[in-house]
Amino acid sequence: MKASDVANDNIQMSKSVTRVGPVLAGIGLASLGLSAGLGSSAGWTTFWKSYLVGWMAAVGIALGALFFVLLQHMTRAGWSVSTRRLAEGISKNLTWMWILFLPILGLIWFGDGSLLYQWGDLELMKHDHLLQAKAGYLSPTFWSVRAVFYLAVWAIISSLYYRWSTKQDHDGDVGWTHKMQQWAPLCMVLFAFTQSFAAIDWMMTLQPKWFSTMYPVYFWACTMCGFFSLIILLARYLQRTGHITQSITTEHYHDLGKYLFAFGVVFWAYVAFSQYMLIWYANMPVETNWYIVRQLGGWGPVSLLLLFGHFMAPFLFLITRWTKRWRFTLPIIASWLLLMFFVDIYWLVMPVVPEEAIVEATSYNQLAKWAADGEIDIGYGWSILNFTCLLGMIALVCGGTLINLRSCNLVATADPRLDEALHFENA
Repeated sequence: MKASDVANDNIQMSKSVTRVGPVLAGIGLASLGLSAGLGSSAGWTTFWKSYLVGWMAAVGIALGALFFVLLQHMTRAGWSVSTRRLAEGISKNLTWMWILFLPILGLIWFGDGSLLYQWGDLELMKHDHLLQAKAGYLSPTFWSVRAVFYLAVWAIISSLYYRWSTKQDHDGDVGWTHKMQQWAPLCMVLFAFTQSFAAIDWMMTLQPKWFSTMYPVYFWACTMCGFFSLIILLARYLQRTGHITQSITTEHYHDLGKYLFAFGVVFWAYVAFSQYMLIWYANMPVETNWYIVRQLGGWGPVSLLLLFGHFMAPFLFLITRWTKRWRFTLPIIASWLLLMFFVDIYWLVMPVVPEEAIVEATSYNQLAKWAADGEIDIGYGWSILNFTCLLGMIALVCGGTLINLRSCNLVATADPRLDEALHFENA
């Protein structure tokens, strides 16, 4: 198949698939509306934490897509040209996703910020000497300014790369490729800076006394798992509906599977173990309590689920090349890892560290007994809001992606390396 023959492939979204995007977006908005309606009965703390779980999962997938797009241009990769447009469609959601962050900003400025972040409690900030030292960094003004900066950077970069790539489809100017390559290193630096501090600001400060320099890297590895799982499923869905059946081959699935295996499974496990080992070995109470609570009550089984479900089982299935090449097995593994990605974000956000109980307990066994008897709040428990908020956010991302892709080719048809992608073979 020659690059000039890609037009023989179905690279324009059909009407039946085009209609799916708005439907998913409608489901997403309805789910978020239902979540807001249930907030008063289920508890506003549960609502805001569930909302944050959904937001971090959705924005994490979009950030993973943006990283992939920038990486392909930095390395001048040829194999990925026929899959890159799907990633551009996912990352372009960052141009409107800032709207979903406005409720969180509104909570910080006009509501009770302590419903979500401990540092939103001004009295606690005044009387805790550790929090006083971080008061400047965690002030609502500075925190909000940083958030606006992160969201603006992501929106601008994703919009530009989508626009430049799709323009090349129309005029065939190779200059667009050179431009995207030229700006990729700077954009990658901005991406690394903003993604790292966003993870710190939006999730790590849920427990403001705790800190870990590996936390942003851990979140990045989570985003890799979420994104590569979703792009595999998206590519398979489009092919099952008769699109890009020749442009994306078994070789491309193989490489996407390798990315999922390397970053979403192995590197994730490496970072997770490294962070756990270093904090547990140092045995500093201000650090270890973050892990202690994730071993108590119902959080213990969730931690074990991540160990076996996010690493051990996927490692065994993906280590062989054949499961990455079979179009039946790879989507199943990707679906499972996408679920593990959601569980991981839930595990990062929802637990509550009962500091007073940790101080008062004379032993770990006593603390575990208090948690088992329900005498202390560790944030464990399932609520319908956990599902409706996540469903709303992910449906909006999936719907937005299909809407983004319906106005362009599903493959970057004028990219000078398209021929290399169409003839790509793994060694």
